[in-house]
Amino acid sequence: MEKQFDSSAVPLEQLLREAASGEVQLPDFQRDWVWDDHHIRSLLASISLSYPIGAMMTLKTGNADVRFAPRPIRGADVQVGQEPGLLLLDGQQRLTSLFLALWSQKAVQTKNAKGQPIRRHYYVSIAACLDEDKDREEDAILSVPADRVVRTDFGKQVVLDLSSRKKEIEAEMFPLGIVLDGSATMAWQMAYLHPGPGYTERYERWMRFHQGILKAFQDYQVPIIGLVKSTRKEAVCQVFEKVNTGGVTLTVFELMTATYAADDYPLRDKWFARKQDLERHRVLESFDETSFLQLVTLLATFDRRRRHLNEYPDQDRAPAVSCKRRDILRLPLSDYRRWADTASEGLKKAASFLRELCVFQSRDLPYATQVIPLAAILGVLGKRGEAYDARQSLKRWFWCGVFGEMYGGGTETRFANDLQDCVAWIQDSGDEPRTVRDAQFQAERLLRLTTRNSAAYKGLHALQMCGGSRDFLSGATIDHKVFHDDAIDIHHIFPSDWCQRQDDQQIRKFADTAVNKTAIGRHANRVIGSNSPSRYSERLESKGGMASQELDDIVRSHDIDPIALRRDDFAQFFNHRFERLLAGVEEVMGKPVNRSEEQDESPFFDGDDSSGVADIESLIRSGESGTVEFKATGRKNTITGVKDKKMEWAVVKTICAFMNGSGGTLLIGVTDETSIVGIEEDYAFVTPRNRDGWEQWLTALVKTRVGSVAVTDIGVTYADIEGRTVARIDVKRGGKPVFARPMDGSKQEKFFVRLNATTEDVGGSEMLDYQKKRWPSR
Repeated sequence: MEKQFDSSAVPLEQLLREAASGEVQLPDFQRDWVWDDHHIRSLLASISLSYPIGAMMTLKTGNADVRFAPRPIRGADVQVGQEPGLLLLDGQQRLTSLFLALWSQKAVQTKNAKGQPIRRHYYVSIAACLDEDKDREEDAILSVPADRVVRTDFGKQVVLDLSSRKKEIEAEMFPLGIVLDGSATMAWQMAYLHPGPGYTERYERWMRFHQGILKAFQDYQVPIIGLVKSTRKEAVCQVFEKVNTGGVTLTVFELMTATYAADDYPLRDKWFARKQDLERHRVLESFDETSFLQLVTLLATFDRRRRHLNEYPDQDRAPAVSCKRRDILRLPLSDYRRWADTASEGLKKAASFLRELCVFQSRDLPYATQVIPLAAILGVLGKRGEAYDARQSLKRWFWCGVFGEMYGGGTETRFANDLQDCVAWIQDSGDEPRTVRDAQFQAERLLRLTTRNSAAYKGLHALQMCGGSRDFLSGATIDHKVFHDDAIDIHHIFPSDWCQRQDDQQIRKFADTAVNKTAIGRHANRVIGSNSPSRYSERLESKGGMASQELDDIVRSHDIDPIALRRDDFAQFFNHRFERLLAGVEEVMGKPVNRSEEQDESPFFDGDDSSGVADIESLIRSGESGTVEFKATGRKNTITGVKDKKMEWAVVKTICAFMNGSGGTLLIGVTDETSIVGIEEDYAFVTPRNRDGWEQWLTALVKTRVGSVAVTDIGVTYADIEGRTVARIDVKRGGKPVFARPMDGSKQEKFFVRLNATTEDVGGSEMLDYQKKRWPSR
């Protein structure tokens, strides 16, 4: 194996001379010199005692594949553009300190112990050096101000004046700034050894000082580990980080900045300009420079692999799609230039896509890392990624990544897989991406989601808004503007303080879960305070100037049962919302959630339907509204006594209108006058002639007239009231416009909405205006 390094010892004077000439320089990725006055004095003391100060590491330049922009050692007067023979990888703090203190002939700009900027010259006391009881660092090595005068008492009293050679000699303080300059040292020596009284004693002292101290500096050898010219770039970077005494990991962006600077490309300046443009989208505010390099590398390697496969269909030999650190370090400047703009456009499209999903700011991103493959996919797809079917596929992939919690570990491999899988899925009708296929959501996970630390927690927050949640106080649908104007955030539905005051341990245990949280604006949250839901409902109605039915419509848009809320019934509220949230997750993931044998229901579910009876009775007493409607039957015309399609169409219209609004509840078996007739009236027209047959009929009706997806958005429960069966059909609000297919065979689909307590058919411009208001992100 070829030798990767050699070692030698270089005279300190030679090393500083090479730094001054530019033969030794720093790679541009090196951070700035930061040592303070104490560190400098300690280093000088070590050299005066001939103590080792550790090896320095250099890299021989000349390898065309390992080119870093150089910069001179601080204080060195080196011509711009001068190429060094060696790059200093380790030892910058030590070499710079020695260069400034021993070679530059200028006051060293450093800091004191408090971090305040100071300018210092360094001296060594002859007397203290010759006194064995004196500490070399504390007593012998001194730093003095730039004017070489030491003062005390707030600058009023001079305690040491070294402003001239005569005064230096009188104080026996030798300036270390000339210690490696033979002629200057000789001149100082001659002045010190002036003829006259005490000459013999001074000569003896000088010889001891010269032999013991000055020669320590002049003869000092610095151990050098030199990496050979053929060392690969990633090896250089890895070695640098392992020996870097600063203790801070070098970022790949710093390395690439130095690499591209060798070709006069100002990567850092270009990035800052690009970042300002990207930060106009608040969801991208935390997208950093390293992530951008990963995105560009992902695009470049994807293109490289695709071009290879177009020419040589041998997949085994095709280059891999990857954006790991080593791949970024190997990214040529030409590839960066080619794909950087595509990466930026992909990020802007990703921001728009995330806004559609009601992820409006960076702190609410379920996974910041998922933006990288999302932007890459959109960048590759171009116009194809804007089509409806592509959008729906990408949304499913996104939600599977979020609720499957697929981006929590090592992500670079998933980036590459998702880019290839999603592009093939959308462009070529390929197989489902691995992220979609493998994603699973456990029902009981809802009971452990309590903070923003979880991607699924933030995903539920966005999913609720995406479905058309409305502000508790104004009633406005939460879109991008409402979100920011009213500082919408995640807050408790049953206030935390209220929950903690309850005797029920279960309530206290699950009070902070995502089931008990939703998107609430700052003004509404102040009204809610720590009040019970029954109390704050009244306050919201009063503050907002709204009727009870209007507030019920608003809370239903959050998948909250208004009856349970007004009764302060945490258990019933939790049961209802637990199931509605799971239904929402199932819808966007396109697959059922997993339910374990230990926990497949809400922890408050006990199988008792007495609360269901009470809820239906409460709904009947409250009467019809924008979110509640009664139907005596589903199939039977109670006047003619025969099966009537008009009855079925009325059911379809109501379900469709609820989906296009805030959701709602349809009671079948109850007349407009609130009399109980029961669904038994329909049994003669279903097979089998019982409740099972009736529910099969309802499922088939919704599937045929509204669609298969709509079936998953309704929940049917039953209650025995006055000896008759009442069906409660809870309808979830739709994530997109829902149309109904007429019973008469007409191909013209109908769009229904709720206007107060009635269902209306709207079309044309009215329909478009309604859809823009109801689904602003679409």
